[in-house]
Amino acid sequence: MSEEKRGFFARLRAGLTKTRENILKGIDSVFSGFSAIDDDFYEELEEILIMGDIGVNATTAIVERLKKEVRERHIKEPSECKELLIESIKEQMQVDDTAYDFEREQSVIMVIGVNGVGKTTSVGKLAGKLKESGRKVLIAAADTFRAAAGDQLEEWARRAGVPMIGGKEGADPASVVFDAVNAAKARGVDVLLIDTAGRLHNKKNLMEELRKMNRIIDREFPDAHRENLIVLDGTTGQNALVQAREFGEVANLTGIILTKMDGTAKGGIAVAIQSELKVPVKYIGVGETIEDLQKFNSDEFVNALFDVDA
Repeated sequence: MSEEKRGFFARLRAGLTKTRENILKGIDSVFSGFSAIDDDFYEELEEILIMGDIGVNATTAIVERLKKEVRERHIKEPSECKELLIESIKEQMQVDDTAYDFEREQSVIMVIGVNGVGKTTSVGKLAGKLKESGRKVLIAAADTFRAAAGDQLEEWARRAGVPMIGGKEGADPASVVFDAVNAAKARGVDVLLIDTAGRLHNKKNLMEELRKMNRIIDREFPDAHRENLIVLDGTTGQNALVQAREFGEVANLTGIILTKMDGTAKGGIAVAIQSELKVPVKYIGVGETIEDLQKFNSDEFVNALFDVDA
């Protein structure tokens, strides 16, 4: 593990302390408090996982898999189930290698999500990471609704050393996308990153806006690999799941960027979202710098969640 990854893993582990305390205490008491693996044991386990924000769907799938393993391996002791449980959660959260095809292909990435979740910051960090890996990146500031969104993104673009188009307050977002797509083609850009407005309370307008942007990209850049990444705030728990569902009605979500994982008591939501929406968590953020956004790794995440040494 590189120095940067090791530092990130340590921050992730520290950030998940509250979540860990929430889930682990209960789980350990189930594993040590039951003398037999019976219905009561599974019920108690289910309750703790659901309370830990892992969600009903994911919990059911995890516990069903655990029951199957227990039967097949003829396990009798509750204490022997912990490792199986951890493996089951890791499997639930596995991210396919093809999830990052956009890093190798000419791509257009639309970044969506409500205001205040760290969307603009995530666009800036992602631009920096892609540039570091040798990709030619262009940012489009299509969040023209929120005052200062353009300024904030411009600051991130400068930090990442990446050019930016748009950012004028009140401009038509679709025309920003049109200009950016054509600039990306003319300049031979590898990845075009589009920051979008995040107003869910005005869903009809938002839907129309996103549809319009999508139509422009389809028409002007038909061969580009497409991604719609939704940014969700890890501290909001089940609320993040609600937001993801609502945006899923508007756009075909291809991945999740989970932010603010430093200090949340609701880190289990990462498992719930992936299970409920069948959309992988692709990046996870634990702080303010470009290094604090990393690709999601299910083994590292679950090890940090259960305080297992990597």
